[in-house]
This record gives sequence, structure tokens and C-alpha cells, in this order.
Amino acid sequence: MAKPRANIRLSNKAHALLEDMARAPGVHKSAIMEAALWAYVDERRPGGGDKAAAQRLDRMELRLNAIERDTALMVETLGQFILYWLTRTEPLPEGERDAAHRLGQRRFDYFIEQVAGKLGDDAGLAARVFPGVDVDDGDAH
Repeated sequence: MAKPRANIRLSNKAHALLEDMARAPGVHKSAIMEAALWAYVDERRPGGGDKAAAQRLDRMELRLNAIERDTALMVETLGQFILYWLTRTEPLPEGERDAAHRLGQRRFDYFIEQVAGKLGDDAGLAARVFPGVDVDDGDAH
């Protein structure tokens, strides 16, 4: 029994994509279009897209957990540094303040350069603080 025929019109871009996909051996335009139709219908059916949505939510939750962990690390680190600095640093005599401010500015500039370099580095502080944890998704290895 022959399958029914359907004539459809596609945009040039969609048609070029269909042609490109159908170049693979054993792949036919009809099979591509039928799979796309079923995927569209399944997604529209109540509960049809739930599995894909649940998977995306799970990935988002992993990333949010990693962000939460990293934020807690940063807040605690900053808090400990400020506490130490405020309780251990003596005020400078008036004559030494200008030199100390210049030195502090040079140190701060160097610090910012180091942070900027580490932001693009895969082996940043989070990877050193949490060894064995993939800092991208929060999963332990």
C-alpha cells in the first residue's frame, strides 16, 4: 500500500537544510519530515515535552548549585580577609600614608591582572579549592 503524498512549501533556508540532511546515506526527506512532524506533535501534546524540560531543569539546577557554592566561597573568603585585615592592621603614621597608598595601588593593579588572567583559565581558584569536583556542573568525579 502506497503512502499518502503531501505537498508542502518550505522557505529557501529550510529547504536547503532538508536537502543537506538528506545527503547522508540511507536518509530520506520523507523520513526527516515525518520525524519532525512527530516531534512537533509530541511536544504539543500535554506532558509530551516534560522529559526534555525536566532534563534541562536538572542541568540548570546543577549549574545553580555550583554558582551557590562558588558564591558562598567568595563571601566567606572576603569576610575572613576583611576580618583579619581590620583586626591585625595598625594605622599608618601620617608621613607614610602617601607611599603606602601608591604601593597599595600597584598591588591592587597587579591583583586585578591576576584575577583577569584566572577568569579565562580552567584551573582557577575554585578548581584548586574543590579538587575532584567539576566546577562547571558541580558533580564530583
